[in-house]
Amino acid sequence: MKLTFIAAIVLATVAPLSSGYAIKGDVVNCRSGPGTSYAVKKTYTKGQNVSISCQQAGTSVSGNNIWDKTSDGCYVADYYVQTGVNGYVTTKCSSSGSSSGSSGSYCKTLNQAGLSLIEKWEGFVSSPKPDPIGLPTVGYGHLCKQKNCAEVKYKFPLTKSTAQKLLNDDIPAYTKCLASYLNASKVKLNANQWAALTSWVFNNGCGNAKSSQLVKRLNNGENPNTVASQELPKWRLAGGRVLQGLVNRRADEVKLFKTASSKQAFPKCS
Repeated sequence: MKLTFIAAIVLATVAPLSSGYAIKGDVVNCRSGPGTSYAVKKTYTKGQNVSISCQQAGTSVSGNNIWDKTSDGCYVADYYVQTGVNGYVTTKCSSSGSSSGSSGSYCKTLNQAGLSLIEKWEGFVSSPKPDPIGLPTVGYGHLCKQKNCAEVKYKFPLTKSTAQKLLNDDIPAYTKCLASYLNASKVKLNANQWAALTSWVFNNGCGNAKSSQLVKRLNNGENPNTVASQELPKWRLAGGRVLQGLVNRRADEVKLFKTASSKQAFPKCS
């Protein structure tokens, strides 16, 4: 009995990652990477126990930017896992587990020119409502992930100040996926170019950016200004029809992209 008791203590202290932690959301997505822009691999239901193999920072969900890699090999936002603490409960995931094409030293956030462009074209929405093609959004283009945007940590109706904070919370997910698609050995972007492309990804989604000719041409080593000027204007459709607002937004993105900046953003942030 003594031996069994001691063994139990040892296991409890050295193997916390084998413990099951309960899911506290009704239906929680487990994704291919630590962020809301990654593909959903499976879902968990409320009360289901998951084992956490490692944790790492990612998209902030209700103020918590930790993502838990489960024994199923996918990532779930720590906010939805009942670990009992507001922090790490096991080791951080190795950076080698990421599929990012960059060194990780790219700019995670945008300059003010980029943020202002997104704010201008997304428009301010104080409480959740459908956008022009029917998707529920709030703030400056935040796409709701739960009913009534329950994942948003800021009180509704939003003020412009809290909407800007929400936008800043959202941006790193889009810079992360953009960085993962670009070849760091061939693509060099300044702060304005980076901001313009992130605005485009924010508007069209990571999946569309990944498969785009724009990204392919940049990775082939073509001149960035030429690629942006030719490819960005093509992204003017929503719901199968041309929207003048998208035509104008793309023009603003091209203009920003071609505006000189001494600050570098990708692959290294300066």
